[in-house]
Amino acid sequence: MAHDIQITFDCADPAALADFWALALGYRLQDPPAGFDSWDQALDALGVPPERRNDRSAVVDPDGAGPRLFFQRVPEGKLAKNRVHLDVRAAPGLTGDERMAALEAAAERLVAHGATRIDRHEPAPPLAGGHLVMTDPEGNEFCLD
Repeated sequence: MAHDIQITFDCADPAALADFWALALGYRLQDPPAGFDSWDQALDALGVPPERRNDRSAVVDPDGAGPRLFFQRVPEGKLAKNRVHLDVRAAPGLTGDERMAALEAAAERLVAHGATRIDRHEPAPPLAGGHLVMTDPEGNEFCLD
């Protein structure tokens, strides 16, 4: 039996990183608990003080197919290269110049929202289609693939 998974990011600013990844993946902020019209209303009811309201955030796939992404504030910054990273499938079914142009367009859009472009790997048929290495606004590596 397969298990559902959640991908968790340790970070400094959960709300900002959740916004970035929602944009990057076409996700949306997770709805507040049932019975509440907003997160502020839910957090008020739970007694969460204003200074703790950016301790956590989560985004979800609007179609329910992809994993939930959870963002939690931690005191330490990122110190080393990720051992696991996300590959964002930004050019499915495309090859060659058309593929790389689609990846470049996706990279440009994400850079405008705080990502950093690190490297470009050219297509090397038959096995490598080419990809771009990026980092999110807090320095977590990911690939546009």
